[in-house]
Amino acid sequence: MRPTALVAMTGQSIWLDNITRRLLDSGQLERWIRECSVVGLTSNPSIFEKAIDGSTDYDEQIRPLIARGMKSEPIFFECALADLTRACDLFRGVYDRTGGIDGWVSLEVSPLLANDTAATVDQAKDLHARAKRPNLFIKVPGTAEGIPAIEELVAAGISINVTLLFSKSQYLAAAEAYLRGLERRAAKGLPLGCVSSVASLFVSRWDKKTAPKLPLEMRNTIGIAVSRECYHAYCEFYASDRWLALEAAGARPQRLLYASTSTKDPALKATLYVDALLSPRTVNTMPEETLMAVVKGVSATAVLAPSDTSWQAALLAASKAGLDLEKCAAELQLEGRDSFNASWKQLIAKIGEKSAVLAG
Repeated sequence: MRPTALVAMTGQSIWLDNITRRLLDSGQLERWIRECSVVGLTSNPSIFEKAIDGSTDYDEQIRPLIARGMKSEPIFFECALADLTRACDLFRGVYDRTGGIDGWVSLEVSPLLANDTAATVDQAKDLHARAKRPNLFIKVPGTAEGIPAIEELVAAGISINVTLLFSKSQYLAAAEAYLRGLERRAAKGLPLGCVSSVASLFVSRWDKKTAPKLPLEMRNTIGIAVSRECYHAYCEFYASDRWLALEAAGARPQRLLYASTSTKDPALKATLYVDALLSPRTVNTMPEETLMAVVKGVSATAVLAPSDTSWQAALLAASKAGLDLEKCAAELQLEGRDSFNASWKQLIAKIGEKSAVLAG
């Protein structure tokens, strides 16, 4: 059995955390869908910055947009929508075959709107309408200002990938927002099964941040422990009477998605976070290097159970070592937001530079 198929057999979906026009034009993405059990795709500003600045693949599309007087940010969304709607079409067979469980592609609103609820809602609705694809997620950060936007968008029937989650409390806030949106739809007699969501928990950033603060033997354990704690909470949440009532009315669960699953320490096994987080009804979104490592083999020796409490000892030890986990989670979310902001500004600046060259 292929290792990627073995991951899928555990009940976990493999999504690719990358998009480039070359990946589409070369047929590589289509091959991974066919041969490596890849059933979805995510993107972010950093990914697009590398794709657009690092090639001439987008020049042909950008030239006429410049001639129309279009500015850098609208040019970006034109390019992103062109790539991601093509990806949606490639994954449409998966989407139809799985009844909308998989086959999703994600597009992020501007990170600069992370602290503006109303503007986030407006841009998300605009992007969703322009894409005209049932299998497009709009990515919204799970920040304090993003949570009400998520509820509003779900209530409006827009499927959401909640990003920048780092802890159980942040995950549960996102899950609550999703349920409130569904409950608002149910109260109006609107269909529930047309809306879907994932909650993206960032894993490896925990270990990069906490390594300098922990004894050697405890390093690279916190990301996995926090993720397992969130999986435990996820299982409990979707076994509640409140959720089961919505499910009986046709609602889909918001699946837990493990993001940032590439190892940042070169001494670590490339599939560390894949091996440790195999769990039913979840998603692992992998950058290319992690996917290729999984293709070579995974250690599928254990699958997480809803009753798993292996995370408790690691988190208790971290607390005793002086690590304030909630404070770290809040800092990680702010750092993630700021990192995406920086990538976004760099992306827009690079498009501006490219536009000037192409116009000349």
